[in-house]
Amino acid sequence: MTVAVAGASGQLGRLVVEALVAAGERPVAIVRDPSKVADLDVEVRRASYDDAAALDAALVGVDRLLLISGNEFGARVAQHTTVIRAAERAGVELLAYTSIPQAEVNPMILAAEHRGTEEVLAGASVPTVLLRNSWYWENYSQAAALAAQTGVLHGAMGEGRVSGAARADYAEAAARVLTGDGHAGRVYELGGDEALSGPDLAAAIGAATGATVRYQNLPTSEYAATLHAAGVDEQFATVLADSDAGIAKGFLEVRTGDLTKLLGRPATPAASVFAPA
Repeated sequence: MTVAVAGASGQLGRLVVEALVAAGERPVAIVRDPSKVADLDVEVRRASYDDAAALDAALVGVDRLLLISGNEFGARVAQHTTVIRAAERAGVELLAYTSIPQAEVNPMILAAEHRGTEEVLAGASVPTVLLRNSWYWENYSQAAALAAQTGVLHGAMGEGRVSGAARADYAEAAARVLTGDGHAGRVYELGGDEALSGPDLAAAIGAATGATVRYQNLPTSEYAATLHAAGVDEQFATVLADSDAGIAKGFLEVRTGDLTKLLGRPATPAASVFAPA
């Protein structure tokens, strides 16, 4: 069985490749720039998500494929569709896609292209499995470092909670799906064991760093402006603030236990991720 990871040079992709190697597999890393994975002792094939011919060559002999969602906002559905069609032509037996919780109804800006991709997958001939990942605790790493310095964690999540886990947890779960049986047609809503509120996140940062940190909730627009003033690109600041609004509405709170079941162990606590290196 040949397992391939598309988008293997990204933060999640590298971890999936490493998890597959640790499980005894010899995965294929599909990347746009092979130099970015030169340190990985695996077969590397060059292809971008919008190059159908290169994808056809990259997927020769591939039995199972992980399609990690791209990062070119606005182009992702078209790019993902190109990968899906190539997987169909290659006769891939299972295609796993990294999506977002409750994608079919999630109102977050980030969810729209995931929803569009899932709609394409629903009509595809290749058997699929959806890995609907909630937040990575690493998403808060920069904010955690700043909060430890200032004593304040800003956000716009209101009374909402986020079920996060370490990026490596989601990577290991993906590796288990890619190498296991009985996953075709499944939809996994993946989140960690902790569902943390804003004050809970502040407490976790404090526990990890030894600092006293409090959570300050802001209106969504004010939070976006605060992020932009701190140096975050204006468009991305809007996306981040909108994501907090989604958390406030419960769309990143995951109570299925799917991640723990796939891992066969508890997910990584937030405080472990926030601890200084």
